[in-house]
Amino acid sequence: MGVRDEEIVADGPSAPQVIFRPGSSCHAIFRRSYYNTYQTYGGARGHSCAPPTFCFAGRNCMNDRSHDFLKELLETPSPSGYERPIQNVVRRWATPLADEVRTDRHGNVIASLFPQQRTPSPMKVLLAGHCDQIGLMVQHIDAEGFLYVQPIGGWDITILLGQHLTVWSKTGPIPAVLSRKAPHLLTNEERNKVPQFQDLWVDIGARNKEEADQLVRAGDPLTIALGYRPLRNNLAASPAMDDKVGLWVVMEALRLLKDRERRVAVYSVSTVQEEIGLRGAATSTYGVNPHVGIAVDVCHATDTPGNDKKQLGEIKLGGGPVLFRGPNINPHVFDELEAAAQRLGIAYQVRGVPKATGTDANAIQISREGVATGLVGIPNRYMHSPVEVVHLDDLNQAAILLTEFCASVSPEMDFTP
Repeated sequence: MGVRDEEIVADGPSAPQVIFRPGSSCHAIFRRSYYNTYQTYGGARGHSCAPPTFCFAGRNCMNDRSHDFLKELLETPSPSGYERPIQNVVRRWATPLADEVRTDRHGNVIASLFPQQRTPSPMKVLLAGHCDQIGLMVQHIDAEGFLYVQPIGGWDITILLGQHLTVWSKTGPIPAVLSRKAPHLLTNEERNKVPQFQDLWVDIGARNKEEADQLVRAGDPLTIALGYRPLRNNLAASPAMDDKVGLWVVMEALRLLKDRERRVAVYSVSTVQEEIGLRGAATSTYGVNPHVGIAVDVCHATDTPGNDKKQLGEIKLGGGPVLFRGPNINPHVFDELEAAAQRLGIAYQVRGVPKATGTDANAIQISREGVATGLVGIPNRYMHSPVEVVHLDDLNQAAILLTEFCASVSPEMDFTP
């Protein structure tokens, strides 16, 4: 498809700017307030205008710095209770962007943008994405140097069999594998039952307990071997998409909001310990005391074999962010999110949940005297596995949606149901 004879520049003061020039196919030029550099990529107009791993059609290209930030999040360990390494990554990203970055005593990182016209008591909007991931913890080292572990968060134990792991010890990362007896050696009873964690062991290659004790101690966390893998059609696979993609969304919204006019204070929060009980959302929301709170978390995509759409709805990768409805959601927050998506022409999906959700939105809603709460979902295949899969367009669209929502909220709005 040809280009017209004039330049066409995408609107939005902080959004990536995409310019189509005559005589060329497509050039994406990113003007950024924080990363003030210019990048140009080729591609046909109306199609992806950057490498397929991280760019999207038209104005919504994820810039290279943001993509690198996503990869760094996914390749940094953060089992619940052991989030310090990833929070260091978050602080480095947020410090040049926010008016204030602080870490509370629980470990939540809170990056704040205040309204340009300061007021004594501004309306506050909290955006939450949890940084922690499911993992394992060393419980015992036997005489031969094998480790026995227990889960941090919810695992399907059958997925763990035969996986490469990393022990994150004070001596540094230690490669490991998790296994049990070879299938040839299993009894009929063992073969026909789901194993328990006490039936499995972790092998770090130690000769004996004495060698293992020099490297590992009880309480050390483990993760699946981390790594980001781009797939076809702008999909990507990695452990811990749950919920580092949600964390990325709220921190990308921080970047996009930096130069937007704002009439409210916005707090982008990297919450801790969601996987063991929504704990960081409870403490950070209490501390910020927001009027409005929106959690961003993964949700089950139903576009793979075996999923019951009658129970979970029809949610697909690449269909856009998911806006939730139900008792955990303030109806005015839902309406404003939907209106923002419609103003920008962002594709979105809607899912109903008839109870409190198992996300940070649950804890946010019932903090103090109550918070007007929303929930934005990122469709995710194979949740709580080493191969979680998302569509990068959904992440980018979610960040743009939250940016528009926060820029459009005013202190005069009444979120009372």
